[in-house]
Amino acid sequence: MADPILQITGLEVSVDDTPILKGVDLTVPQGEVHALMGPNGSGKSTLVNALAGHPRYEITAGSVIFDGQDIVEMEADERARLGMFLAMQYPVEVPGVSVMNFLRTSINAIRGEDISPRDFIKLFDAKSELLGFDRSFADRYLNQGFSGGEKKRHEILQMAMIEPKFAVLDETDSGLDVDALKVVSQGVNTMRGPGLGVLIITHYTRILSYIKPDVVHVMFEGRIARTGGPELADYLEEHGYVEFGAAEEAAAPAG
Repeated sequence: MADPILQITGLEVSVDDTPILKGVDLTVPQGEVHALMGPNGSGKSTLVNALAGHPRYEITAGSVIFDGQDIVEMEADERARLGMFLAMQYPVEVPGVSVMNFLRTSINAIRGEDISPRDFIKLFDAKSELLGFDRSFADRYLNQGFSGGEKKRHEILQMAMIEPKFAVLDETDSGLDVDALKVVSQGVNTMRGPGLGVLIITHYTRILSYIKPDVVHVMFEGRIARTGGPELADYLEEHGYVEFGAAEEAAAPAG
């Protein structure tokens, strides 16, 4: 087994003095794709925000070791420079900032040096072709007027260009039709390999039909309630989260 790119031990997180995570233990070896599933309110989004360094989410106990370093006291930008990437559930619109300017600024910030215009365009064209990203979006303002699928596809383009060591995909399947989901999943699968660890956060099993996880974790009431192989996702699709105390399905409704 590869060394862990992410190792969470006994993590406790509070929001506005209310405990949400109550001792999370989770390890993701580099090069593996893990899925974190669970019903609404189980703590999945809290974990995402804690990993990202959101100031509202207070880590009160435990450790988060990323690529050998404890990141609990690090700011969000420091975590990004270490190689952590977050694809948000609801990507924000940024009027006045073009896709190209955003991507180049992001790459410069992560690398700590300016990428030349020629190298940037070469990288952008290569990754756009690889992911099937419409080049005409390059001069539009970031996410403004984008459909849900276009926003998510753009986030995967960001991921491909930045080339992080670890990516957290926070409910990337939310609001996507089947065609958009296939395109986004294909992009993730294209980047999958020994140099990238992935944690997919999802309520439903739908995205896992396209991105096959190595390991599936179930979160319930702020803890990891069960860990298993890909077959655990199939079990949840059939039985839902009832045995964990939540009368919710894990299969997305038809349509």
